[in-house]
Amino acid sequence: MAGQLEGRVAFVTGAARGQGRSHAIRLAQEGADIIAIDLAAQIDTVPYPMATEADLAETAKQVEALDRRIVTRVADVRDVEALRSAFDAGVAELGVPTIVSANAGIAPLSMHPQAQEWQDVIDVNLTGVYHTVEVSKQAMIDKGEGGAYVLTSSTAGLAGIGGNTPGGLGYTAAKHGVVGLMRSYANSLAQHSIRVNTIHPTGVNTPMVVNEAMQEFLQSDPTLSQAMSNALPVPMIEPVDLSNAIVFLVSDAGRYITGVTLPVDAGYLNKR
Repeated sequence: MAGQLEGRVAFVTGAARGQGRSHAIRLAQEGADIIAIDLAAQIDTVPYPMATEADLAETAKQVEALDRRIVTRVADVRDVEALRSAFDAGVAELGVPTIVSANAGIAPLSMHPQAQEWQDVIDVNLTGVYHTVEVSKQAMIDKGEGGAYVLTSSTAGLAGIGGNTPGGLGYTAAKHGVVGLMRSYANSLAQHSIRVNTIHPTGVNTPMVVNEAMQEFLQSDPTLSQAMSNALPVPMIEPVDLSNAIVFLVSDAGRYITGVTLPVDAGYLNKR
């Protein structure tokens, strides 16, 4: 049986592990070929180990095991020309994407804050999303078949959480900013039948959340620990829960959904 996304190409950033890998695999399960990029290197202000080239290769292996094609490139979403080069390489091999998951992100939250955290998280989590749309939108417009963007925000994109460190404030500001980008792009791209939405996860069971630095940070302030408390009786959700939401939003099932902030949060925001 053909998948919901048979014959389509998806561009996924931050695809080496965690949510990005899950998105790439889930989209491939529905028939899409994948252009997958990741920084695959460490950023100094990030207190947990970031993804590696080996992680990106594992994503490729798992997508290929589904009998789908994948092009991987190491690229930094902060560097628009490097990102454009990676996108163009994928297009040359697989064709123009009509699905884009702007997923790459960092969470520089720790007990040892640095002023540089602010700039790094804004550059990756906000400017990186802007770059992702900018390098891909004209090709999608020119293809003339419509398309769908899903920009990964956070519950911190709809609520004032994250703490008062440079990284925490920057994270919340960036994730709110992603909503503004989404709403603007949803209006400007609608004439081309290109839809743009955001997803807003609560805590997700990935290395960005499940690590010693993050646990120490959350335990240092009871209000931060409370900020991770969901209404449904689960401490965290799984990456595939976000991936399933993305499949819905980019498929024909969501063909008239645009400009929406979709929480996938186990009731966290409603509980507040």
